[in-house]
Amino acid sequence: MRYLPGIIILAVMAGCTPETGTAPTQSRVEVVKTDSDYQLLRGGEPYVIRGAGMGIDDIERFAGHGGNSIRTWSTANEYQDTQALLDTAHAHGITVALGLSMTAERHGFDYDDADAVARQLETVRNEVLKYKDHPALLFWLVGNELNKSYTNPSVWDAVDDVAEMIHELDPNHPVTTPLAGFKPHVIEEIRARAPAIDFISLQMYGSLFGLPDMIAETGFDEPFMVTEWGTIGYWEMEKTTWGTPVELTSSEKADVFLRARNDVLARFDGQLIGSYAFLWGQKQERTPTWFGLLTEAGEETETVDVMHYIWTGSWPENRTPRVDSIQLDGKSYKESVVLEPGKTYDATFDVVDHDGDSLVYRWEVKPESESKKSGGDREDSLPNLEGLLSDSESASTTITAPARGRYRLFAYAYDGQGHVAHANIPFLVE
Repeated sequence: MRYLPGIIILAVMAGCTPETGTAPTQSRVEVVKTDSDYQLLRGGEPYVIRGAGMGIDDIERFAGHGGNSIRTWSTANEYQDTQALLDTAHAHGITVALGLSMTAERHGFDYDDADAVARQLETVRNEVLKYKDHPALLFWLVGNELNKSYTNPSVWDAVDDVAEMIHELDPNHPVTTPLAGFKPHVIEEIRARAPAIDFISLQMYGSLFGLPDMIAETGFDEPFMVTEWGTIGYWEMEKTTWGTPVELTSSEKADVFLRARNDVLARFDGQLIGSYAFLWGQKQERTPTWFGLLTEAGEETETVDVMHYIWTGSWPENRTPRVDSIQLDGKSYKESVVLEPGKTYDATFDVVDHDGDSLVYRWEVKPESESKKSGGDREDSLPNLEGLLSDSESASTTITAPARGRYRLFAYAYDGQGHVAHANIPFLVE
């Protein structure tokens, strides 16, 4: 891997800013090694990333919480126009780490197929040409977790070709490739096969807490980013007796984010050159609430409070409600709740709002996800099961157990200020 020399070059963009009608300038971005550490420079000045992953435009609110940089996964997002996202980001002083799609081996791509690799390279080239001069661009992410379940190291030859192409077309922005986890043998393969990559990026969740020991054991001393970090993943959580992963409450997730930042990320000042929390948005992945900092309707969870604190040094004026507990039949979400078909059971959701805001509640029952997908692949949303709850809008309710099967009971508490607390309990009916 190579590091860009500490030479400042300004690239003048074509086009005009809507505010001034003049051509905007774009600062060169580079990773430099100093006597004691590594730094990310933008326009010759140290650039400290306050970042989150974002695929759908919520730039204005993100900036209002102190964020200054987003990362994306693809320039071909069917739900978001990339040019519009970049323009909005620039208008709000937000930089964008732009993701370039490369198909993973686990999705059927053969990196020994020279024609397919060449076609993919040309597709990526066209995307680079579209966006390389945009003033919001910070750096390029080539592919995403291409090491997940892979067997063919030729993928890194293709990544190197893309990185070389980018450096030829765009000498102003560095190139990285995001990896699933910290895998020393994968990093060695990238060193050997993709030396044009400027720095490594890692994507870690619960395993992030083991990163200090991993780096100490391997002696890894290169600059790196963490381009996804967040709550404990469903693959890392404890399971019910029937094998369903349990999910932390929204407040427990907020605590994990704060601990990850203070106990792990902050320890790597001078080597960690940036990080992006996952996910400023919402997605269905095992549940509709597992990874999103927002709900589908856009309400903010308590983790947004934490990111606001991390990015600004102070807490928001109005705080998100905090979950004390959720119970079904007197048991918590960790206690493998088993119900009998047709019988009725009590459920309670204990939430505190320290600002004294009035809370509005909502309960839902959904079938348990049967998805076997991994790596963030798209999952279909799950329908609500109607007619099972006696009261879906109070802090307590009763549920009539449905037919035999695996289910999940969700509870939400809204404070009327755009914030929500949530929790859920998986349960088995047999």
